[in-house]
Amino acid sequence: MQLSDIIILLILLGCMAAYIPVFMCLFFTAVLGFLFFTDLPLLLLFQTIFRSMDNFALVVVLFFILCGNIMTAGSIVEKLIKMANALVSWLPGGLGMAGVLACGLFGAISGSTVATVVALGGFMIPALLDNGYPEKYTLGLMTTSPNLGVIIPPSIGMILYSMISNVSLEGLFLTGFLPGVLIMFLTCLYSYLFFRNKKEIVRMPIPSFMDILAVFKEGFWSLMLPVIIFGGIFSGIFTANEAAVVACVYAFIVELFIHRSMKFSQVKLITVNSAVTSATLLIIVAGATCFGRLLTLEDIPGRITETVLSAVSSPAVFLLAMNALLLVVGMFMDIISATMILGPVFLPMLNAFEINWMHFGLIMTVNLAIGYCTPPMGVSLYITGAIANRDLIFVSKAVMPFIAIQIFVLLLLTFFPDVVLWIPKMMGFV
Repeated sequence: MQLSDIIILLILLGCMAAYIPVFMCLFFTAVLGFLFFTDLPLLLLFQTIFRSMDNFALVVVLFFILCGNIMTAGSIVEKLIKMANALVSWLPGGLGMAGVLACGLFGAISGSTVATVVALGGFMIPALLDNGYPEKYTLGLMTTSPNLGVIIPPSIGMILYSMISNVSLEGLFLTGFLPGVLIMFLTCLYSYLFFRNKKEIVRMPIPSFMDILAVFKEGFWSLMLPVIIFGGIFSGIFTANEAAVVACVYAFIVELFIHRSMKFSQVKLITVNSAVTSATLLIIVAGATCFGRLLTLEDIPGRITETVLSAVSSPAVFLLAMNALLLVVGMFMDIISATMILGPVFLPMLNAFEINWMHFGLIMTVNLAIGYCTPPMGVSLYITGAIANRDLIFVSKAVMPFIAIQIFVLLLLTFFPDVVLWIPKMMGFV
């Protein structure tokens, strides 16, 4: 690495260490880099900002955020939890399993880990504690299970990775199904084994067929939301971008006219809140794009690739190193910033090791999803800690068994790429 590369890195890390907002760190570093290490005018940087915003792929992010907010404000979340309860709550650890399934169902609509934690944590954490479940198990489960929000498609992280890599978004979505289902299964299995001999834990009675039918009849319109999203995308009726709009319109219709759990007066507030959230995300994207332009002009990704290739010769060792690095990055940086900053740096290396770009997109997404529940900056840790009035250390200890499960799944999908790529291959996206 050259001296200029080290200075740019130190400026970025110094800004982050000073608790300057991420988007300001990126802008500030890019401006100083342009002033001192290039002969190009700053006008190019401002053109980059506007060009980064003029991307149709970002529209889908806004509408999936809006859809998640509609669900949270209405009764769709509550009905999804009821359906999950009806399926598994009578088993040992069943209420915990219901929380995992509910996270998977909600994640299949919202595309966001934070939205999943906020929407389901407020419901499930008090319910689990009231039914005698240990506090550590409860907080660990409801901190880590919302990671399914960005692993099971649609995923905001995958949308941004598709934008910078130009891989098929539909194909990338398909890679997330198997890891998501495997995490759900292993977490439910852990819950079953943990509680199978604990008679003091309250178990729900086994529901009758008519009870299950009544719950599913009540939640039918909620359950149809992910069916419409994925059915429409993979049948070719509409694209992933259009699916987000269809999902929002459908959710509004269900909540306003079928469930009647939302008033027209709430529509404006929900829409404005979603727009503010999206604007926050777009500012980070703009900052990361400016920083990425500086990296490209300085050919920093190329020099990093040469350095890595001279030190690593095995694809397996490279992927292991990438996993370790991304897990550490996830401790300090959110998935949006990390994807936009590191994606352009890592992508040039993949062809040298014959690694599929779609496969690496999944690896990156899962790694950074785990970062939501790892200290010191894991957002999910703080949200569940606030709900249960527990400090960061307590919640960090509670998540360890569940993080171990997710890292195990991560290693499986890392070293057995054909397992996660066979669905995209079958559908013609690889």
